[in-house]
Amino acid sequence: MLKNKSKVDLSASNDKMQLYLMERVKELTCLYDMARIAADTSLGIENMLMGIVEILPEAWQYPKEAFAKIIFEERIYSTPNYPKIVRRQRSTLTISGKCRGYIEVAYPKRQGAHHQKYFLDEEQKLLDTVAREVSAMIRRRETEQDKLKLEDQLRHADRLATIGQLCASVAHELNEPLGHILGFAELVKKCPGLPAQAMADNEKILATSLHAREVVKQLLIFSRQTSQQKTKVNLNHLIRQGLTFLESRCVSEGIKLQCRLGPDVPEIEAAPAQMNQVFVSLMVNAIQAMPDGGTISIRTRRAGEKVFLHIEDSGVGMNEEILQKVFIPFFTTKEADVGTGLGLPVVHDIITAHKGSIKIESKVGMGTKCKIQLPA
Repeated sequence: MLKNKSKVDLSASNDKMQLYLMERVKELTCLYDMARIAADTSLGIENMLMGIVEILPEAWQYPKEAFAKIIFEERIYSTPNYPKIVRRQRSTLTISGKCRGYIEVAYPKRQGAHHQKYFLDEEQKLLDTVAREVSAMIRRRETEQDKLKLEDQLRHADRLATIGQLCASVAHELNEPLGHILGFAELVKKCPGLPAQAMADNEKILATSLHAREVVKQLLIFSRQTSQQKTKVNLNHLIRQGLTFLESRCVSEGIKLQCRLGPDVPEIEAAPAQMNQVFVSLMVNAIQAMPDGGTISIRTRRAGEKVFLHIEDSGVGMNEEILQKVFIPFFTTKEADVGTGLGLPVVHDIITAHKGSIKIESKVGMGTKCKIQLPA
């Protein structure tokens, strides 16, 4: 009798040991597969997390019934047909001391389920280990992405430096012939008995040449080849001067101007021509954003040691993708004969040189607001 009992105990012990070894093999297989995924540098974070989700169920006690899910940055990666009501184990994804999500392994919750203990104690330890490894994998991927982004920014900065040198060279080369064209066009205007058609054509030559000279001026400012001699500037007076050239265009295009200039706005230390260019560029942008008319609101005010200029239009607005690129030189959404992509970059350059800041807010269909802040 005792001999038979001993055989039963030994058999049970062997079965238990065999089950234990099987569970350890599944754990090691899971960790090996994770290492294989981590070593594949071609995988982005999303594909990496999806790959881990697919291998997790096989490491649990009842792999055919198990489901796995990772939630990272509010995005869900899960095995197919994930049940709504589950028995679950969870472990958090902690990256650089911040909780960024969690990993979950679960079974469907059914009435009268035959498994009394779904999860083994070792499985929670395994899930915690997996969560630590996944957190480290995500951190490495994000570091690699940041490195690539920084390298791209450095390459972009190098391109801009080259473009700046090219701009200065081209602008200086164009200045002299443009001066000759404008000079001769002015002489032609003074010729007596000039036919009406010839006079109209000459006016087009003058207008086109002036536009070209303005582009050259923007290129020189972008490449920092122009004088930036500063003096005391009354911002309200500068705005009124600028509006004398723009009011007639606004009226002809059905645009209403609302001007509220603060009475206590102090003078600022600035290059008058450059500040005038800032105002005109922003106004022209606002006008072009309202092909069917609208309203432009201009406001100045003082707050402590700061002077603020706000220009707001009721135009077509911009989406977030375009808004992120408005200060990139030569980026434009306008037709080739309308915009150069230098207006806002030059404005940003001028405001920064004056130790100020510019912020642009915009939404599609809701207009655009430019906020400029300058030291008083």
